[in-house]
Amino acid sequence: MSTVADKSHPPAATPQTSIRRTLWSLWSKNHAGALAALAALVLFNLVFTPNFATMQTLSVNLSQVCVIVIVGVGMTLVIATGGIDLSVGSIMAIAGALSPQIFQGQWFPVPNLYLAIALGIVIPILIAGLFGLFNGWLVASFGVQPIIATLILFIAGRGIAQVSSNGDLQVFKLPEFQQIAIGRVLGVPFQVWIMLAIVLVAAWILRRSVFGRQVLAVGGNQDAARLAGIPVARVQLLVYVISGACAGVAGLLVIAMNSAADANLIGMGAELDAIAAVAVGGTLLTGGRATIVGTLLGALIIQLVRYTLLANGVPDAAALLVKAALIVMAVWLQRQDRA
Repeated sequence: MSTVADKSHPPAATPQTSIRRTLWSLWSKNHAGALAALAALVLFNLVFTPNFATMQTLSVNLSQVCVIVIVGVGMTLVIATGGIDLSVGSIMAIAGALSPQIFQGQWFPVPNLYLAIALGIVIPILIAGLFGLFNGWLVASFGVQPIIATLILFIAGRGIAQVSSNGDLQVFKLPEFQQIAIGRVLGVPFQVWIMLAIVLVAAWILRRSVFGRQVLAVGGNQDAARLAGIPVARVQLLVYVISGACAGVAGLLVIAMNSAADANLIGMGAELDAIAAVAVGGTLLTGGRATIVGTLLGALIIQLVRYTLLANGVPDAAALLVKAALIVMAVWLQRQDRA
C-alpha cells in the first residue's frame, strides 16, 4: 500500500528543485542551433581576433547587446501572439527625449535629486507603456493589422520625440542617472543585470504562468483561443504594453550610456535588430511558439557577428547583409521544422 501511495503522491518539489527545473527547461529545448552558432563565433574570435578574450571586449559586447535583448523580449511576446511591433525604435526615442526634461526640472521643479531621477525613469517608461497600449488598442479593438497599427507610431512617434525636444541634442552630466547604464555590480555593467532580470522574469512568465500559455494559445489559433474562453483582446493589449515598456527601458539605457539624448537617432533600426534576434533565436514569426532565452542567444549572435566583421576589417555595411542572411536562414529553418 505504501508503494502505491508513493507512486500516486510523489514528494512535493522543493523551491530549489523548482528553480532548477525552470532554469533547465529554459535551456534544454530549441536552442541547440543557436548555441552551436554562438560557440562557433566565439571559437573563431578566440583564434583569429586579437584581444578578444579580454574583459574590456566582453564588457563592450554585453553593453551593446543589452538594448537589443530588452527590446527583443517585448518583441518576442508580441510575435508570439502573431503580431509585430515596428514602433519600438520610435518609442525608445520618445522615452529618451522625455527623461532629461523631467530629471532636469523642465516639466516641474523637483527639490530632491534622487526623486527627480526616479521620476525621470518611471514616467518615461509609463508613457512608453501607454504608447504600447495605443498599439494594442488598434489591434485588439479595431482589428487593425499589427504591421499597420504599429507603423503609425513608427512614423509619428519619432516626430513626437523630435517635437518634444525641439529636435535638439540634449546633453547632460548626471552620474547618478548614468549609473543605470555605466555603473557596475561585481564588475558587470548594471545594465547587464537589468537585462538578465527582464529576461528571467519574461522567460518564467512565458513558460510557467497562465498569461504565458494564453499568449501562445492566441498566437497558435486566435479563434480556438477565443472559443476556449481566453480573453484574446486583453492578451493582445498586454503584450503591446509590455513591448512599449521594454522599449522605454532601452531608450533610457541608450541616453545613460551616451550622456545625451538625440531624438533623431535613439532607437534607429532597433525594431529590425529586435525582430532579427527573435527570428534567429527560434521564435516562430507566425506566432504560437516563442523562446525568450532564444531571443537572448539571437541577440548575442547578431552582436558577435557585427563585432567579428568590424574587428577583422570588414565594413559595417557587410554586417547588414549578414544580418539579412541570418533572418532568411532562420525563416527557412522554421519552415523546414514545420514541414
